[in-house]
Amino acid sequence: MVVTGRLVAVAAVLALFVAVVLPSWYGIALACAALAIAVLFDLAAAGGAGDLTLTRPELTTVRQGRATAVELTVVNTGPRTVRGLLWDDWPRSARTENRRHTLELAPNTKVRLGTSLRPVHRGDRVAGPVTLRLFGPLGLAGRQTRRTVPARVRALPAFRSERLMRSKVKRLQHLEGRNVANTRGQGSEFDSFREYVAGDDVRSIDWRATARATDVLVRTWRPERNRHVLMLLDTGRVSAGRVGEGTRLDAAIEAALLLGGLAAAAGDGVDLLAYDRAVRTEVRGVRGNRLQLQLMHALAGVTPALVDTDSAGLVRATVERARRRSLVVWFTSLDGAAVEENLLPVLPVLAHRHRVLIVSVIDPDIAAAAATRDDVYAAAAAETVLAERALVQESLRRKGIAVVSAPPDRLPEALADEYLELKQSGSL
Repeated sequence: MVVTGRLVAVAAVLALFVAVVLPSWYGIALACAALAIAVLFDLAAAGGAGDLTLTRPELTTVRQGRATAVELTVVNTGPRTVRGLLWDDWPRSARTENRRHTLELAPNTKVRLGTSLRPVHRGDRVAGPVTLRLFGPLGLAGRQTRRTVPARVRALPAFRSERLMRSKVKRLQHLEGRNVANTRGQGSEFDSFREYVAGDDVRSIDWRATARATDVLVRTWRPERNRHVLMLLDTGRVSAGRVGEGTRLDAAIEAALLLGGLAAAAGDGVDLLAYDRAVRTEVRGVRGNRLQLQLMHALAGVTPALVDTDSAGLVRATVERARRRSLVVWFTSLDGAAVEENLLPVLPVLAHRHRVLIVSVIDPDIAAAAATRDDVYAAAAAETVLAERALVQESLRRKGIAVVSAPPDRLPEALADEYLELKQSGSL
């Protein structure tokens, strides 16, 4: 039983009345009996929690940092009007608002109560119990109970670089010849013939076709389609490093989403594998418009693991999944020690069978420290880090491994441009 403030006020008034009018034990006992009868009547007239049916969607999705509302439907199936309060419990990280609701439901009626949430981190937030406090018509006392109503809110990656998708797809269409003449690239697929115009590459002239025609004909090409792109996300401890407003893994996820959507629009098959010492999540065999949403759901709950990544195990998992030649996009760190110990010993195995592209995010604070002269020691240390990084990139390029390195806000666009360059040159 829950005692309300109204009951305390009534008790105080009765005590004062008894003290003035009936200053005797008999009067006090009579007042207490009357108050007890009123409380019992109020409890008996209060609606029961068992008469309420509570339902809500089991899964609600929202982009990280955006607001959403989870709707709780309450139905009164009992014969009495239900009055009271309802609290909807969620984890603090869900950033909830409007959790407290007032109930007044007549028999056989329902109400929809919305709780606003704005999760600031990726992943699932599981709802806690719903607390019900039901009062009688006098509001003197009530009953309190808790009900479990399963529900989850999944915060998908923010994917702020989605605004770049339209312009990158237009450039892709330009390369494929949907808007202008096709371009020639090594290893590209033959499309058709057209007449030679000034400025065309003379190597594209088809002399056999020219001999059968009255004009000089050149071959036109279109970028290769139906290629395979495999994205590898290193989720080990290096991915937990802070860069800008997020972690290295957050920047990698942002870039992977843009690349996945662009490659799907190009007609390529896209798979994803997140790995540290075991497979954290993977997406395989999904094509077309469904790919990007599938990637977002798969990556929503992936967080850095504070362990060293098993690079050899990651390469074995990659070889098992990529049977034919593919573009392997590996999101990892380019720190000198990490490259020497983890990447260089295993990269030849991948580079022998696949086209490998290493993607790494640059810490903007290091670049800013190297540019300033307020702190000479910090600037010298930052320049040393940048110089080591440049040496590592040059070493990888000499081994035939391309590198994309940019700050977190520019990494998705830089990776998309590199993919389009590979697509144009037919290097996939």
